[in-house]
Amino acid sequence: MCGIVGYVGPREAVPILIEGLRRLEYRGYDSAGVSVIGPDGAVNSRKRSGKLDELAGAIDAQPLSGRCGIGHTRWATHGAPTEANAHPHLSADETISLVHNGIIENAGALRKMLEGEGVNFRSETDTEVVVHLIDRLWEEGRPLEEAVAAALEQVIGAYGIAVMSSRDPEKIVVARNGSPLLLGVGRRGEMLVGSDAAAVVAHTREVVYLDDGDYAVLTPDGYRTYHLRQGPVSRKVHEVTWDLAAIEKGGYEHFMLKEIFEQPRTLEDVMRGRLLEEEGSARLGGITIDDRELLQIRRIVITACGTSWHSALIGEYMLEELARIPTKVEYASEFRYKNPVIDEHTLVIVISQSGETADTLAALREAKRRGARVMGIVNVVGSTIARETDFGVYLHAGPEIGVASTKAFTSQVAALALFTLYLARRRSLSILEGRRIVKALQELPGQVAEILEQNDAIRELAARYRDAPNFLYLGRGYQFPVALEGALKLKEVSYIHAEGYPAAEMKHGPIALIDEKMPVVFLAPKDGVYHKVVSNIEEVKARQGQVIAVVNDGRDELAGKVDHFLTVPETHPALLPILTSVPLQLLAYHVALLRGCDVDQPRNLAKSVTVE
Repeated sequence: MCGIVGYVGPREAVPILIEGLRRLEYRGYDSAGVSVIGPDGAVNSRKRSGKLDELAGAIDAQPLSGRCGIGHTRWATHGAPTEANAHPHLSADETISLVHNGIIENAGALRKMLEGEGVNFRSETDTEVVVHLIDRLWEEGRPLEEAVAAALEQVIGAYGIAVMSSRDPEKIVVARNGSPLLLGVGRRGEMLVGSDAAAVVAHTREVVYLDDGDYAVLTPDGYRTYHLRQGPVSRKVHEVTWDLAAIEKGGYEHFMLKEIFEQPRTLEDVMRGRLLEEEGSARLGGITIDDRELLQIRRIVITACGTSWHSALIGEYMLEELARIPTKVEYASEFRYKNPVIDEHTLVIVISQSGETADTLAALREAKRRGARVMGIVNVVGSTIARETDFGVYLHAGPEIGVASTKAFTSQVAALALFTLYLARRRSLSILEGRRIVKALQELPGQVAEILEQNDAIRELAARYRDAPNFLYLGRGYQFPVALEGALKLKEVSYIHAEGYPAAEMKHGPIALIDEKMPVVFLAPKDGVYHKVVSNIEEVKARQGQVIAVVNDGRDELAGKVDHFLTVPETHPALLPILTSVPLQLLAYHVALLRGCDVDQPRNLAKSVTVE
């Protein structure tokens, strides 16, 4: 959720901190703040509620100077998004400053103990207990990192923290448990820290990912890494493979629009070097399990959250139809609490764009505890899920900055198609059908580019329905998850209430909502259930509903029954969700924009959900 950045080195810290926070603002934008150790040796801070521009304006009005500093952009958990609850939080004497991402589960007990010792709290946050605990445990003459480690021994919960103090200057101490943090190894004489690589990539591509239980000490001379129980540890330096241009808008008005239009390239990237045309199969270097073990798998469980859960549903259809293996999709947030039936013959697939989703990571660990093999489908190289799964597939989609996922979704579906092809060809899928799927996959990037040419027409359609209070999205088979995803996109960015349903389920309740003011989006490509969907369209029109149909054929047959058509090209039925989802992304984007909504930073949302 929240974003953390820190810098220590020879340059002025504040411009680097503000720049880093701008790169991280998609992780939370309820409030923001920075602290630096100034030329006078004191900790000086600024923080403001609202978006980062509020903080930047305050610093312009009252500049800060210092070469060691930490910053934070917040997604509120404990306490409202007020200036008092904004980070950084300070010790009573204002010599220690701390920023935090996560939730301290025993904050209530710690707060009560500290209040009993005379500590006065300035905020409602769970975070503030940690800075006071560090202050209480810091023995005179000892380094800051020992006090931080001692405090963390008493903390229960998830955290990524950065701490600095005027009592031990030119030093930042960081630690993680459940909330991501990485170190940026900068040019000679400087170090950085960030919640993800976006915060540091302008200054270095060399990063060190911390594991749970790690803490690190950053100084101008370099860094040292430790584990709370193991003592000094060594962590590998990774190179970030994308450049700064990947997290810029590149001439687009919004990141969401840019990422929608990047999909022809991101689909090419997820398939690059992975298709075996002659064999009608796929090559997946990240699948390190051998064929004998793979064929012993009797059941697959896919677990994910949000948009990734919708891609998982499409994967369920693919795996059962083409690989003929029983597959079930679980919400990651429910998975570990329901005593799931899994064993050594179960493959658990976890899907997460960020690779840091707290619930999905917890599901991964529960699956491994129960003896399952675990596969990851993630976008961020070096992320926690990528490191903890047994094997997996990277999306190679590049950074996704828009909070509403678009390109990651279609890349996830493509990755699931590749794995399905890989598995199915080792089971019962014929080489001819395999070649047909390979050919269809190769055509996808060009077909998505063709759909994107409808952008202006979709904008006009959005203008017609921008004030609709509700939308209904309906689909069957492979298109049911697309209906869910289309409704979610509209809800996320436009704040219009929308629901996705299997089309036949409309008669079991939602049909009561339909009148002349209700736009109903039908996913109606010509597939095995097309004629059933046509019947559902008839039922909506009989009740004066406004019908928008996503089709790949059948305009003549549906003339008079459909008010608006969105057209996609022909492809293999299993791959149609990639195509049919794209016009729904554009529809959500344009409706939100016409309603004056912030499409890149929707209210109450954050990109990476790293707390339960």
